[in-house]
Amino acid sequence: MAYDDLRSFLDTLDKEGQLLRITEEVAPEPDIAAAANAAPRLGDAAPALYFDNVKGFTDARIAMNVHGSWANHALALNLPKETGTKEQVQEFIRRWEKFPVAPELRDDPLWAENTMEGDDVDIFQVLPLIRLNDGDGGFYLDKAAVVSKDPEDPEHSGKQNVGVYRIEVKGKRKLALQPVPMHDIAQHLRKAEEAGEDLPVALTLGNDPVISIVASTPMKYDENEYELAGALRGAPAPIATAPLTGLPVPWGSEVVIEGVIEGRKREIEGPFGEFTGHYSGGRNMTVIRVDRISYRTAPIFEHLYLGMPWTEIDYLMAANTCVPLYQQLKAEFPEVQAVNAMYTHGLVVIVSTKKRYGGFAKAVGMRVLTTPHGLGYAATVIVVDEDVDPFNLPQVMWALSTKMNPAGDLIQIPNLPVLELAPQAQSPGIVDKLIIDATTPVAPDHRGNYGNQVRDLPETGEWLTRLQKLAARR
Repeated sequence: MAYDDLRSFLDTLDKEGQLLRITEEVAPEPDIAAAANAAPRLGDAAPALYFDNVKGFTDARIAMNVHGSWANHALALNLPKETGTKEQVQEFIRRWEKFPVAPELRDDPLWAENTMEGDDVDIFQVLPLIRLNDGDGGFYLDKAAVVSKDPEDPEHSGKQNVGVYRIEVKGKRKLALQPVPMHDIAQHLRKAEEAGEDLPVALTLGNDPVISIVASTPMKYDENEYELAGALRGAPAPIATAPLTGLPVPWGSEVVIEGVIEGRKREIEGPFGEFTGHYSGGRNMTVIRVDRISYRTAPIFEHLYLGMPWTEIDYLMAANTCVPLYQQLKAEFPEVQAVNAMYTHGLVVIVSTKKRYGGFAKAVGMRVLTTPHGLGYAATVIVVDEDVDPFNLPQVMWALSTKMNPAGDLIQIPNLPVLELAPQAQSPGIVDKLIIDATTPVAPDHRGNYGNQVRDLPETGEWLTRLQKLAARR
């Protein structure tokens, strides 16, 4: 079953024992964020959290940690909740092969029940806003899917964008949005500002679980997120037309906020506790003027905790960062076997590959750095042999311990782009990047004394299955 809205997914989480309802009264700060901070520490089957008794609010409904475990991520993809990490990535790859699946335009969207327009807009009346970390500069909308179009080619559906960006609430109808230069919305904004125009945007909150996944996926500029959602869902993604901007938005959203990014206008935004586990300071960021809010009766505010990994965002952006990197590398280097980019938004990427000839692994590593994801995120790339599982960190550490010789296997490339939030950058947005070749040298590279590598005994796989069955009977 494909989920068309957040509420149907929450119902499934509840039935599967993956939703924890907090019925006792809690303080908006710090209780809700602290609970969401703690939840992923319950392990790979951590539940989502639902709060509806929040002190100081008369009618609040807040959902946290919706994607915050591998069990919840599996259910979002209609897989059994016991599905393992590597298996979920492999299934993601299989479904990607069906991309694109055109979305379905529907009438009577769920978010059209209530409306505020113009000077009557007041976001504080619609959402129970809370801070996530005690050093945050204000309230944030950090799980909204932001929809925009290329102003030079607005009819090209592939050049529209659905992305997740940090958004600070600056007033009842004013928001600040951070358009990371490597993201599509930054290109849309640049083109609008060069033409002396504002950029229309629609922010959708409380979306079905696959919309949140695709909005976090580093796709190519001309690839349509709704078409990927259809492939992942196994059914066309339902969309509707936002009444003010005409932008295509998810049909089942809880809240749709429409307005414009005001051209050539910037205000201080931040600080904010980011996915890097560090606060980012105040910066001049774009300003959104909100002109219309549409929302379901009694909307659910879906929020996302960020901080020291692992938190919900690390589960949300794990498989969907690995898979596009794998697809883009595989198209040019069929030797690539697997990609693990699960760590801190893929600031570290691990790739396993066969080699054509000496130096080949280093070339694969350099290609990682020029993908849509690698341009802004990948800071360290570790390349391992095809028989090393990049999702098995003990195996990766073995490869680093025995294959990597710093004399020739560390390739440092200076002054490459990285998102400004990366705390290791001496100048924000610029960093030296590192490729670590932890593969066995092949001709004409004859370094090292590897001899014959110990391999699994032929009967090992059979015995693993037998032992698993015996252990399950205990």
